[in-house]
Amino acid sequence: MRRRDCNRGKSLVLSLSLLWASSALLVTQASTDSANDAPLKDSVTNGQKVLKNADDPLDSEASRFYMQALRGIEYLCTLPPSHASPHPSAYKPGYLNSLTNERSTAGPLSSVLRIASKLPILSWLPNLLTGTLSGGAAPSGRRKEELRRRAFKTIELLERASELGHEDAMYILADVSLFPPSPLIPVDPAKSFKYFSKHADITGNATSQAAVAFFYATGYANVVDVDQSQALLHYTFGALSGSQTSQMALGYRHWAGIGVNEDCMTALGWYEKAAETSMDYFLSGPPGGRTLPLTNTRLSDLYGGVYGPGASVASTGRNADRAAVKAGFARAAGETWEDVMEFYQYHADRGQVDFAYRLGKIYYHGSVYAVPGGAASGAEGVGAIKRDFYKARSYFFDITRKVWPRHNIKSPLAFQVEKVDHDTLATAALAAGYLGRMYLRGEGVKQDAKIAKMWFQRGVAYKDKESAMGLGLIWRDGLVDGQIDLKKALQFFLSAAGRDLAEAEVQLGKHYYELGDYSTASTYFESATRHGSPYEAYYYLAEMHSNHAHDPKTPETIRYGYCSTALSYYKLVAERGSWLENFMGDAEQLWDYNELRSNKGRKTDPLVRDLEKEGAKLRWWIAAEAGNEIAQNNLAYLLDQDKSALRYTRFASRPSNETARLALTQWIRSANQRNVDALVKVGDYYYHGLGVANESQEVRWAKAAGYYHSAHESQVSALAMWNLGWMYENGVGVEQDFHLAKRYYDNALETNSDAKLPVLLSLIKLHLRSYWYTLTGGTQKGLTLWDSSEDSEDHWYLGKAWKKSWGGKKREIDGRDGDVDLDSTYLDEDDSVQWAREKRREELERERAEHDAEGGFGPEDYFDAAIGGPGRRQPLDDRDELLDDMILVAVLCVIVGMLVYARTRLVARREEEGRARERAIQLEREREAAVAALRQ
Repeated sequence: MRRRDCNRGKSLVLSLSLLWASSALLVTQASTDSANDAPLKDSVTNGQKVLKNADDPLDSEASRFYMQALRGIEYLCTLPPSHASPHPSAYKPGYLNSLTNERSTAGPLSSVLRIASKLPILSWLPNLLTGTLSGGAAPSGRRKEELRRRAFKTIELLERASELGHEDAMYILADVSLFPPSPLIPVDPAKSFKYFSKHADITGNATSQAAVAFFYATGYANVVDVDQSQALLHYTFGALSGSQTSQMALGYRHWAGIGVNEDCMTALGWYEKAAETSMDYFLSGPPGGRTLPLTNTRLSDLYGGVYGPGASVASTGRNADRAAVKAGFARAAGETWEDVMEFYQYHADRGQVDFAYRLGKIYYHGSVYAVPGGAASGAEGVGAIKRDFYKARSYFFDITRKVWPRHNIKSPLAFQVEKVDHDTLATAALAAGYLGRMYLRGEGVKQDAKIAKMWFQRGVAYKDKESAMGLGLIWRDGLVDGQIDLKKALQFFLSAAGRDLAEAEVQLGKHYYELGDYSTASTYFESATRHGSPYEAYYYLAEMHSNHAHDPKTPETIRYGYCSTALSYYKLVAERGSWLENFMGDAEQLWDYNELRSNKGRKTDPLVRDLEKEGAKLRWWIAAEAGNEIAQNNLAYLLDQDKSALRYTRFASRPSNETARLALTQWIRSANQRNVDALVKVGDYYYHGLGVANESQEVRWAKAAGYYHSAHESQVSALAMWNLGWMYENGVGVEQDFHLAKRYYDNALETNSDAKLPVLLSLIKLHLRSYWYTLTGGTQKGLTLWDSSEDSEDHWYLGKAWKKSWGGKKREIDGRDGDVDLDSTYLDEDDSVQWAREKRREELERERAEHDAEGGFGPEDYFDAAIGGPGRRQPLDDRDELLDDMILVAVLCVIVGMLVYARTRLVARREEEGRARERAIQLEREREAAVAALRQ
């Protein structure tokens, strides 16, 4: 169950046309892609017969309708961008783009062409001009109507073929009704469910079973009522038939207890099957395995987290160094990847090898942001650009030619240029490692292990770890003339592992794993994960923990620990290696491309943009049902009912409880997978009564406090701590306790120094309330501003938190959402944007110094504004900060003095009133005594 691919539709139509013309059995075959691209899953019945009887006129007519419908789909897929879906693969370059799609040379003509190629995306130009430059004009009203009729006819042909019993037509009709390849084809979930159900009943197809299960699990578009038992049944059928999505969905349901009892061992079995499917496909690729898909991105990270920058765990501490967060800040500052690439290209075309090398890496990985761990670890999806092996190879060659101008397979170091500066030589060695990898794997070039070995030997001569890794693979697998030398291979692996290359550590771990030395293997695998290995190392660690979990000799007290660890690793492997059913990648292509196009002012039909966003939401929902935490978080963030600042005022619109219920479900599932911000968000929903059943206010507040307490235990969420401080201060959901409130406020300040102002204001208010409470006869012990017991670590007072925060002792937040750091931090060497900023800053400083020496000023440059300007903040002067602190302390002292004076006056007044009462009582007693004496 996935979005139909237009390119795949063309080959499918051609093959079926030839077979139908020859009256043979129509057998569809899954098209094979390149060694590094995801396969296009067979969309029909996996090799089943389409014609039950070639002589049957009904079967013949059904096949004819089916073939005509496929041709219609092919036609809709080949329309220019102004007619069809604006998916990146659908765009064709215009005339100006065709002049500059190869590597540009330095010079005025190249610059003019590059600028002219950007004209079609400018919104202020006339439509006629932009349409001509981009290779097409907007369709006329008559043309649009003709295209709509063509799309309607295509669907009608598929329906007629399906009614005549054509099984493949049923699948295609269901597929395009849910994932239309063109906006001209309407989305019809009811029709999709109808034909997926029919196809599943007739053929038992795994993909159709998974689609039916999704409808029952979610009640999508209100097509059917939610029925978890039916969802479980169809997921089981799909999983047993080989659907990886179904296997992951069943594993997640048994792990989380959705519709079934929680059972770690059953969940482990399903996740193990899904991970094995992924690993088998990974190993079926070129030497070293297939290229991993780009990583997935949380939408909230692009905005600084669920609660924004500073308030969210996702953007505080070391988490702020993650690529998604930095990319979000870059977008907010007005930066674009095109600006970054143009800056790199400008310097690379003028012979600067460091820019050329990084530009080659960007084109090789297909992303501005690389992932730590080496070339095999993949890249970040948030910085995705079009992958171009030709350009990558061209830039790498430009560098290596400065050192090795000629090829020599027998003697790689021959003809080396003697007088080469150290930086050029070191960069050439790195480029040689990438060139060797490309020839070894056949990426953009004809696969040739001998040429790969030549480049690796050149790199190894100057201690390049990627080259050492490549030579290790060649000698271990006998890739050159069948010569195998395990001893040499291990030496090269050890050399690369000694320089912290994760992939080399994985290969060493696999060697000892095959020998049965699991202790040494585990050491290498764990080291590989620390150095950035995102895939293979986790699989083998999962295998070892799974063996312990299934071992009858393992004590029951520790079996669950082995099971849960193995399950989490298998889950990571299955989600990271999602080549076969990559719903996350499809969703990000639709959503991110939509955002990119909007930012650049492209003239796109709003209806098309809405369809793209709805398509992305649907794919995230499917992945969320399979247990993907990022998909759950994205879906919850899009449906969030707790964003507006006016939500609890008379100006707010009435929130949809059904939408809030769905959002809360996804927040809870994300929180259960250790997302701390989601845990805080669940507390917010219970506190405000969003998406919650008719529960009393006291019950909801108590649950909210429980979720905040759980988030507080992670010791990374200042917002959860502040919320608890407020609840204890006001006695909401918990018993009122000023001392606990103060403790949580202080904890928030210690956890995140950005919370200094709100915590300070809260503490001032808390002390005022405490004094007033004491003055009005409260039974609690009041708070004190200062405390002499500073040696006690368990005693909390206001100055303690200030001293730790302002004295420079700042808490470091390590890891992802308070747990294992699965989203690695990124060094500058893997951050192309940050590196470009630093290089540009150095250039500006040098230019300014030169101009200052001449009595002038340094020139301004657009890149300084785009890359460094809006996003940079100059540090505040220490004296200004000290002055602010002194003013705050002075204000606090004045307030406290006024309170002390008021309290003194109040006490004096009460004492005077007491004495007056006593005198009145005494006089009354004396009067009564005098009256009694007179009576006697």
